[in-house]
Amino acid sequence: MISRVAQGTAAEKLALDYLQARGLTLVTHNFRCRGGELDLIMRDGESLVFVEVRSRRHSRYGTPAESVTRTKQQRLLHAAALYLQRQHLDLPCRFDVVAILQVGDAPCVEWIRDAFQLN
Repeated sequence: MISRVAQGTAAEKLALDYLQARGLTLVTHNFRCRGGELDLIMRDGESLVFVEVRSRRHSRYGTPAESVTRTKQQRLLHAAALYLQRQHLDLPCRFDVVAILQVGDAPCVEWIRDAFQLN
């Protein structure tokens, strides 16, 4: 059985490859700060994209996308604000979710652009 860390790393690599094949460019990954972490930070044209990668082996307890709760969104918003402040950036931003459902050897990838908004 694969460990959670290994599964998460594999999911992030799959998401990165998937998004790069669709024209996004990696800025950084695994940005950590007090209270949050950003899995992938990418550029899509002029926009900075904060990507949350979620992976599950089955949907018995909900889909990977459904696991991005309001609390998780707030943590991502906080981490993104800190990242922008530390980098002195003022760019259009969006929050995407890449949800990966591991179905045998063929993972199902769902890319949800602009998954939630700053409120």
